[in-house]
Amino acid sequence: MPKNKTKSGKLKARDLERVVYQEFKTNARKQLNPKQLQRKLKVKNSRDSIQAALDKLVSTGKVKKTEDHRYQFNGSDNSKRSSTYAEGRVDMTRSGSAYIIMDGDANDIFVSQNRLKNAQDGDKVKVRYWTPGGRRKPEGEVVEVLERSVTHFVGTLKIHEKYAEVVVDGPGGKNISVAVHRSELIGAKSEEKVVVQIVDWEENRFGQISGKITAVLGEPGTSNIEMQAILINNGFQITFPDAVLAESEALPGEISPQEINIRRDMREVTTFTIDPLTAKDFDDALSIQTLEDGQIEVGIHIADVSHYVRPGSALDEEAADRTTSVYLVDRVCPMLPERISNELCSLRPNEDKLTFSAVFKFNAQTLKMTDRWFGRTVTHSDRRFTYEEAQEVLDTGEGDFVSELQQLDIISKKLRKQRFKEGSIDFNTNEVRFKLDDEGKPLEVYIKDRIDTNMLIEDFMLLANREVASFIKRKEERLKQNIPFVYRVHDEPDMDKVAELANFAAALGYEMDLSSPQSVSKSYNKLLAKADEDPMVKMLSPIAIRTMSKAVYTTENIGHYGLGFDDYTHFTSPIRRYADVLVHRLLEKNLEKGSLYKANAAKLEETCKHISSQERKAVTAERESIKYKQTEFMLEQVGEEFDGVINGLADFGVFIELIENFVEGMIPFDKMDEPYDLSAGKLSIVGKKSGKKLKMGDVVRVKIEDVDMERRRIDMSLVKVLQVHGSDAKADGDKKKGKDKGDGRTGRRRKMRN
Repeated sequence: MPKNKTKSGKLKARDLERVVYQEFKTNARKQLNPKQLQRKLKVKNSRDSIQAALDKLVSTGKVKKTEDHRYQFNGSDNSKRSSTYAEGRVDMTRSGSAYIIMDGDANDIFVSQNRLKNAQDGDKVKVRYWTPGGRRKPEGEVVEVLERSVTHFVGTLKIHEKYAEVVVDGPGGKNISVAVHRSELIGAKSEEKVVVQIVDWEENRFGQISGKITAVLGEPGTSNIEMQAILINNGFQITFPDAVLAESEALPGEISPQEINIRRDMREVTTFTIDPLTAKDFDDALSIQTLEDGQIEVGIHIADVSHYVRPGSALDEEAADRTTSVYLVDRVCPMLPERISNELCSLRPNEDKLTFSAVFKFNAQTLKMTDRWFGRTVTHSDRRFTYEEAQEVLDTGEGDFVSELQQLDIISKKLRKQRFKEGSIDFNTNEVRFKLDDEGKPLEVYIKDRIDTNMLIEDFMLLANREVASFIKRKEERLKQNIPFVYRVHDEPDMDKVAELANFAAALGYEMDLSSPQSVSKSYNKLLAKADEDPMVKMLSPIAIRTMSKAVYTTENIGHYGLGFDDYTHFTSPIRRYADVLVHRLLEKNLEKGSLYKANAAKLEETCKHISSQERKAVTAERESIKYKQTEFMLEQVGEEFDGVINGLADFGVFIELIENFVEGMIPFDKMDEPYDLSAGKLSIVGKKSGKKLKMGDVVRVKIEDVDMERRRIDMSLVKVLQVHGSDAKADGDKKKGKDKGDGRTGRRRKMRN
């Protein structure tokens, strides 16, 4: 026993930790709990002290926790043998473990929860890594957090007799405890939701980090507070600094004659916007006219945000930090103040607006593009259409600008056909929407229909984005100079993951051609084309999407595999994307003949990485808000029965997507009609008593057993099997609930984020 003891005869924390570690190292196969350790070591330290030592050893990877809440020497700890380091971003999983994503490295590094060293999702970290024996993929541990992704969190204030803390829910059920001064609670009461800023990430002796309360949100449980929490916990501020608001309010509302004189005046050309019903920021408009030579001219006019948001201004710094608007179910957290997004830059009808335009000429007979022009313009929208209103004009052949809409529809379908011919993949998933009451409570869950006018706008936006990137690429080739630019790229899929998907598809009776990236894209399209008619294939869609790389922003132009484009950028949404603002600035400086503007490539690449990181956080926030509202919607459905489709199988249960409202829940295996065995490939389960085989795509009747708002979880039980995939006849019994609504799948898909 070490001699370094306290007066009470107890070991000091460091010595206790060392003794505990030595005990496990000497007896590497033994599994012990704190009580057994206390007895075995014969120390006077409390069981809580031993637990603290164990937690420390687990966090450093020296000891591991077993499934039965015991502890054991971590024999797979290769950290001391490894001297290989890397830097990357943390991509957290639901379980609390993470993958470290490194630029240009196909092998992400897996880091278990106890090796993360307080790193959070999106943080830039330095990791030590190794490849365990018998495995191909590397594992590692975080040795240093280089840059924090999020510094403010929403949590629950707990006021104790001698101290106060804010408890923040973390991934994998692990809470983060943030110590705050009792004298700095700014009026917050115990159990209220508050915003806490982390001031020191180093843990104190109680395992807490230090913070400061910056705002009080109020009583927990309301939808408004939960939505605010989703935004803040993902790193998005819900208010703008005073300096930013003041700067936006000071911007002139009138367009000067001098500004009009230096722009191409297109106010007399027929122009209109087509947007969702609830849209307030109209950042794109289309114009169309027939020229004297018979050619058709189509203008894609984009709000000229860069005219108002100048480099170095408070507005620009705030936009560069946020980089994106975030769209939750019931609100928008905008990148720019409403003065800009909804007023100055919004292309509202019957108002002159400053725009940055991409104008194309098409041969009237062949519809082949013959010319393109980019530049600053002034435009005037003649009409604001919703998607549904424009679709009605196309369907009936009657209404405002019917001939213009029809001509645009013909050209867009030509562009779309060519795009798919050249390898574009039609990745679409259901876009869940909600009908809410005045207080934000969900009254209905439905899937947004994707209609022709949605695709019409999409086709012209893709055209503008592609041609802007192509303009820069051709200028580079002509001048034989590198021009740093912001590209939107999408790498080829990981062929190992594609091979796994192909094996999965083959087991379900569908063959894929993996001979080349081009053949893979064709196989994807053939597979996804069957999704509307075959629920089994429908279940493959999210698996197929997971095989793909994530689209990102970068200065390295490797093309966009998913769209089949050699050159692609984002030019068409500067009100809600900072990348587009940068593209406008870089394009404008390189437009004049003989011009050559070269931005700082390294600085621009760093900005691209930040934008990509913010985009990932925005996607996470959007998904969390949908999951919250879906769970909230099901609160009053406990005890009700629904029909659903099996859309996933796991070791602990069966995932179900309800046909009527696309809400997802789970049936734990103990809530099934009999015990089941999960097949090795997790493709099916087989009843131990009956031999009944169930797989993804099968239709079942389920009962809603429990709805847990805190965990966003919906538990179900199996009532009966209604239809086994491949069988024409439904099982006897009640017909499905909501039968008149159909299964809601035909034509209801959403475009992948390009």
